[in-house]
Amino acid sequence: MSDRIPFLRPNLVPKRSYLSLLDSIDSSHFYSNYGPLCTEFESRVVAEGYGGIGSLCTVNNATIGLMLAIHQARRPGRYALMPSFTFAATPLAAQWAGLEPYFVDVMPDTWCLDPRKLQEALDLLGDEVAVVVPYATFGTGMDLGPYACLHGAGVPVVVDAAASFGTQIEGEWYGKGFPGLVVFSFHATKAFGIGEGGAVYSGNLKAIERLRRAGNFGFGADRASCDQGLNSKISEYTAAIALATWEVYPEKVSCRRSIHAAYEMGLASLELSEAGWATQVVKGDVPFQFMPLLCPPVVSNREVVDRLSLHGIECRTYFSPACHQQLQFSGCPHGGLAVTEDLSRRILSLPLWEEMAAGDIDRVLMGIKG
Repeated sequence: MSDRIPFLRPNLVPKRSYLSLLDSIDSSHFYSNYGPLCTEFESRVVAEGYGGIGSLCTVNNATIGLMLAIHQARRPGRYALMPSFTFAATPLAAQWAGLEPYFVDVMPDTWCLDPRKLQEALDLLGDEVAVVVPYATFGTGMDLGPYACLHGAGVPVVVDAAASFGTQIEGEWYGKGFPGLVVFSFHATKAFGIGEGGAVYSGNLKAIERLRRAGNFGFGADRASCDQGLNSKISEYTAAIALATWEVYPEKVSCRRSIHAAYEMGLASLELSEAGWATQVVKGDVPFQFMPLLCPPVVSNREVVDRLSLHGIECRTYFSPACHQQLQFSGCPHGGLAVTEDLSRRILSLPLWEEMAAGDIDRVLMGIKG
């Protein structure tokens, strides 16, 4: 149908905004290998986003970033502790790093790792825990204080913050000064979408130096591989898009927050909360990728997806099935996952994209109400 509402409509910067940067690539003959545009982008993010604190390394996608970060951060051990309520990239990255995912339940309001359940797993597994990989669910500014303490106590922490690039807490960019590694995604569907790409940030400069070396085949100063590495570098063309996106990112974030706020107002005006529909308790100012919504306990997300589809409205169910319910991870160990399984049965991801009109939001919410 012509008035179909897609789940996402990526809106990358137009080519006119980075044509001059493409000209500079032609002049420099520098196309990759942490070139001048890549270096400029990384430097600007640290200087303008993180106030000059820490360091950042771009990667060609966030999954590669997670693989590198987990491999670089891990201590001797067998398990990577993480939620099952996350994208498949998180446990896949642990497996690629030679570890076994161990799934821990999440909290029913924030949908992030339950600290009590995490501590139970740490006590149970002890030195077999190689790394902890919490997920900042859907871009929320998950509290990193306890994880900084955990990291300082000798249990490495890699934060999967795929959708949190630009999340701010009391005016500070998410992850600022964090001693572990924080991984962001720049996939086209993210708020900071550049097509494909990502970045790893840390308050620990040496950790980023090691990760950058590993992302360049593990090469040392003599270009001999001295670490288990791979090729994670972005091209200068990708960096050009990233620099152009950086210029307009505050406007994109503001637009997304306004659409999310309109959803919240609509949910209230239609009294959907009273009917059992629930939203995530988020922390900070988030550059929302989509609008997460939890169905009432008696409603299955699948029936809502089907009903909205009949009205030309496309939505998704991140994360349903949860990771432990997927074939690749079905044999992975875990503690009790009652909250995860409840969320997985009820979670909806509603359309949110920068060109959405008020009428689109109204249509989605009326479809939800039925």
